Order: sequence, then C-alpha cells, then structure tokens
Amino acid sequence: MLLHLAETILWTSVAGLATSDTGNWPQFRGPTGDGQSTARGLPLAWSESEHIRWQTPIHGRGWSSPVVWGEQVWLTTAPADGHEAYALAVDRRNGRVLYDIKVFDVPHPQDIHKFNSYASPTPVVEAGRVYVHFGAHGTACLDSGSGKILWTRRDLECNHYRGPGSSPILVDDLLIVHFDGSDVQYVVALDKMTGKTVWKTDRSTDFAGCEGDYRKAFCTPIVIEVGGRRQLVSPGSEATMAYDPRCGAELWKVRYKGFSSTLRPLAWQGLVLIATGFGKSELWAVRPDGHGDVTDSHVVWKLRKGVPSKPSAVLWGELLYMVQDNGLLSCVETKTGNVVWQEHLHGQYSASLLAAEGRIYCFSQEGKTMVVEAGRSYKVLAESQLKDGFMASPAVTGKSLILRTEHRLLRVEQ
Repeated sequence: MLLHLAETILWTSVAGLATSDTGNWPQFRGPTGDGQSTARGLPLAWSESEHIRWQTPIHGRGWSSPVVWGEQVWLTTAPADGHEAYALAVDRRNGRVLYDIKVFDVPHPQDIHKFNSYASPTPVVEAGRVYVHFGAHGTACLDSGSGKILWTRRDLECNHYRGPGSSPILVDDLLIVHFDGSDVQYVVALDKMTGKTVWKTDRSTDFAGCEGDYRKAFCTPIVIEVGGRRQLVSPGSEATMAYDPRCGAELWKVRYKGFSSTLRPLAWQGLVLIATGFGKSELWAVRPDGHGDVTDSHVVWKLRKGVPSKPSAVLWGELLYMVQDNGLLSCVETKTGNVVWQEHLHGQYSASLLAAEGRIYCFSQEGKTMVVEAGRSYKVLAESQLKDGFMASPAVTGKSLILRTEHRLLRVEQ
C-alpha cells in the first residue's frame, strides 16, 4: 500500500511557482516549501570580511524570512512596540532599498512573547505581486513594481497570545492563511486579486480543558497531491488536519498532545511528516490517504527523541535532518524513523534547515552557520560566524544565499 501511495503522492507545495533554478525563492522555505534547493555553487563558508557581496541594515525587529522574485528581495519588519508594520524590497544585485512601505498603523498591538516579533510571518511573492501578513494586525497585497497597496484585510481576528507566526501561501488564485489563537482557530482562503474571503473553516479540534498556549499554533501548511486530489496539510495545536484547498472541507486529521506547533510539514514517498509542537515534541509519519480521524490507522512511525519545537527539518535523498532548539542535530531514516546519528552543535536554533548540493546548512541564534555533509556519517564541512544571529530562515538565489540576521540582510556568494 505504501509503495502504491508513493507513486500517487506528489509534492506540489505552491502550484505555478517557478523552481529554484530561476533564482526565485517565493515563499517560506523556497519554491517547494521544504528547504531544498537545486542550486549549485553556493558558498560553503564566509565571515564578516569574506564572501559578503552586500549587506543592508534593516530597521525594526522582524523574524520573517526573505523571499526573492526576479531582482527583488522582500521581507517585513516592525518596531519593537508593534505600532507599525512595514514591507521592504531590496535590490538583489546591490542591496539598495527599493521600497520601505508602512503598510499598517497598529494603535493597539497585541502582547507578544519576548522571543517573537511583530513581523514573523514570511511574505509570499509572485510576478507583479507580494503578499504580506502580520496576523490579526492585517494582511495586504502590494504591487511589487510600484509598491502600491492593492488591498488590505484587517477584520480577520484572533488573539495570538504570543504573537503571530504562520506564513501565508498561494494555491492557484487563493491566498491561504492560518489563524490559530488562544481564543479562535481557523484557516481562511482569500481571493488573491481582491482579498475577499472565498472560504473559512474552523478547526474541529476538541480543546476541552485547554487554554492559552495549548490552543495556539504557528505553522505554515503545505499542499500535496494524493490520487489526483490535492490536500492542504495544516498543523495546529493538538491536531493536524488535511483540507480540500478549493473549498476548505476537512478530509482527515490526526490527534496528538502538543501545542504551539511551528514546524512546516514535509512530504516524502507516500508519507507526511508532522511535528507535534511544544511539550514533548514528537515527529509523526502519516499516510495521507485516509478519511476522517486516522490517528489509530494511518500513523506509520513516531520519533520521540531529538525533535525540534521551532526549526523546520529538511530532507535529502532518503534521509531526514533536523536540529533541536538546543543544537542536537539528528539524521533519521525517513522510511522507518530510525535514528542514524545524532551530534551536538553549539548554540540555540530557530531558523529552519537548508539542503543543497548534498550539504545541510544550520543557522544558529548566535550567528554561527554549520555546514555538514548529507549522509550516514557525521562530517562537518565548514563553520562560519557573523556578529549577529539568525531567527529567519535563508533564501537561495542563483549561487547566493540571502541571509537575514537580527539587524541586517546579506547576500553571501562564493
């Protein structure tokens, strides 16, 4: 059954977006949403004085990751007090700021956790348009050629409690966004041309006895195809659901004991890989061909050791790589969930992993990047150090890395 399903499940994270060979990196974790790049010739090591083509200071505080379309790099930021929300465009060639647009005034920003920012969701970009999201504080579409704001939505409400984190994605003509707050939890699809609601689906999770953090999530969904039918795989607190992206109908779900889910799911040969979130984080491999509650029937394996709460994992070949928040790097057999090796890196980790050219890139909150060889033996290829650290995940364009540190945006090139 698993082999048959592997032939029918396709990775289609965002339909219609270009591959990384074009130089575009249009959404959180790239063209396929999984942190993999087909680029060749990426830098292996760098420093403050080596292999930095340009660097641009970024005002405010924001953990959103950079996205790239053509010669533009987009990201969001906000002041530490959250009273304004900005979209920035930087010239990919030289780092010059093209647009610095105040999208929203926020008279009464919600409280956030000191670890979070008011600009943590990553934009999504396509030809001519960029979509920025600040959770309940507002969602907007901008003309990427002129910087003009085309539409906004500020009526999609929830109490983020610890601040927003889920990034929007594009599926055909829909912009899909998560709102998993401490009070309400729902997924909404907007017409990308007008911003009007096409469908809105409330989570079916039974939150009886759960309050605050135990209802929250920060995940970004993926889209897969199973048996010719697309599914939006959408993790939340206490459960992951799969929806029909055309109408929002729930197709299946798995239940678990985990909250504040953050990791973006992965798809591999008939399996969907889901992290359960904070608490005792686990990684579950689920067959996505079921209907209704499949918790007791479609979970193939569970991994309980070394599973991160914040940084998303990455696949390369038949192996899965993940770094725990405290720096424990694991290599796992994707088919079985068996651990191949585990090694401790120095530092704390929030940025998601990147895989390219048989290398796994790991970016720490202290500014160190460890590059290890993808394989069944642990081998460090390079270490690099910058003066400020990483909360945002990297982007790839051509032979360059676009890195956002706490205060800067950098283009790193061999």
